[in-house]
Amino acid sequence: MPSSSRKKLRILFVTPEVFPLCKTGGLGDISAALPAALHMLKTDIRLLLPGYPSVLAGLKSKRTIARFELSPHFPPAKLLSARLQISNTSLSLPLYVIRCPELYQREGGIYQDDNGYDWPDNAQRFGLLSKIGALLASDASPLAWMPDVVHCNDWQSGLTPAYLHFHAGKKAASLMTLHNLAFQGNFPPNEVEKLGLPAESFNMYGLEYYGNLSFLKAGIYYADHISTVSPNYAQEIQREPLGFGLQGLLAARSDTMSGIINGIDTAIWNPKIDPYLAKKYSSRSLSAKTVNKLALQQQMGLEQNPAVPLLGVVSRLTYQKGSDMLQQIIPLLIDLPAQLVLLGSGEIELEQQLIALSQTFPTKIAVRIDYDEALSHLITAGADCFLMPSRFEPCGLNQMYSQHYGTPPIVHATGGLVDTVADLTPETLVNKSASGFLFHDMSIDAFMIAIKRAIDTYYDTKLWKKLQRNGMHKDFSWQASATTYRAVYTQLM
Repeated sequence: MPSSSRKKLRILFVTPEVFPLCKTGGLGDISAALPAALHMLKTDIRLLLPGYPSVLAGLKSKRTIARFELSPHFPPAKLLSARLQISNTSLSLPLYVIRCPELYQREGGIYQDDNGYDWPDNAQRFGLLSKIGALLASDASPLAWMPDVVHCNDWQSGLTPAYLHFHAGKKAASLMTLHNLAFQGNFPPNEVEKLGLPAESFNMYGLEYYGNLSFLKAGIYYADHISTVSPNYAQEIQREPLGFGLQGLLAARSDTMSGIINGIDTAIWNPKIDPYLAKKYSSRSLSAKTVNKLALQQQMGLEQNPAVPLLGVVSRLTYQKGSDMLQQIIPLLIDLPAQLVLLGSGEIELEQQLIALSQTFPTKIAVRIDYDEALSHLITAGADCFLMPSRFEPCGLNQMYSQHYGTPPIVHATGGLVDTVADLTPETLVNKSASGFLFHDMSIDAFMIAIKRAIDTYYDTKLWKKLQRNGMHKDFSWQASATTYRAVYTQLM
């Protein structure tokens, strides 16, 4: 393994998405912000990413530095070298892009086609990402640069530790980060041979998961260390139901697992400098939030009334996110009274139900089925409260964004939401940690009690401002998280 005496740690960060080139959720944000924070800690970090059309179009300059003929298992591919520009900064990071038109150059989404169906060759698409990640992290690499640690993210890079395990030469240590255990990358067993993995790897002490090949299980089983994106989630996944069938393996590996809370990119999410806001503000100028509230009400066609509580949602519309709960509480919100503005997309039935409700109550409920970065910022700033009724939430970012913007969140007590939101109680009010509202029972009644509690507090102007400022003064930056990751890397060496 490369010497640990160098001043800079060498890290290869393997990810299926990174903002602003390609993003479907929080992983895209994390894959830009965490490497940037690690770079500031004098870490030589380089990213590896598939060459989707948006990636190739979004990079101004790139050059071919290697070619791969991995057949018969994979189509020919090239490795491009480029720079990832970190938004709102002068920083750029080294980026390796896999150019393989047969697997990546197509219309549609990263993981699914335009009709919402998974690409049928996803095993090959992300098997190639994993394979090249392993090659670059070993003495089989065509590059002179070799990492000390390869940092894998979610199932799409889960085979990298497996490929490394079966490599006989020098190789980097591996870290597997679990951003969401619900997505496991499970495929038929005949993919094992197609991916160039040995037949003996397909058993319960390897890749096999209930008769299928699991990319995520491979990463969990073969990685040298595992991390999750919050301490509470690290505990939750070691038991049912949030272990999703992997709880036994995760519990067995608990001594090599770390729970590291995500941060937020305060160069992008900062009400003092946010270009998407109608008026910028800080904890000392909270009255400017009203300007954003009125702008949001106007843009979304709601009744412009600064006095009525406005609840905001930016979310994937799925069962995991509790979107069905939102659909059920809307008639109850009208009677409070309160308004709701929702931005997101996901399950078609939920989309249709929410749109129908917004048409029934057009001045009270506004729904935008879309991905809109600018609107997501305005909702975070203009709403009075932010709703996150997730059934499970490994970490969550929106609850941290909302606190940073003085918009107290109302969240289900699960995963990273517990680690980042302090419920308003007499004790947390005294120690100035109170920053939102938690409910523990995943029910409409419990959710509505939390909402009513928040609205009662909203009408207590003095108390509400204390709650807002508490959240805005919390340090959600990536510095602490990056420092912890760097310590894990050092330990692995």
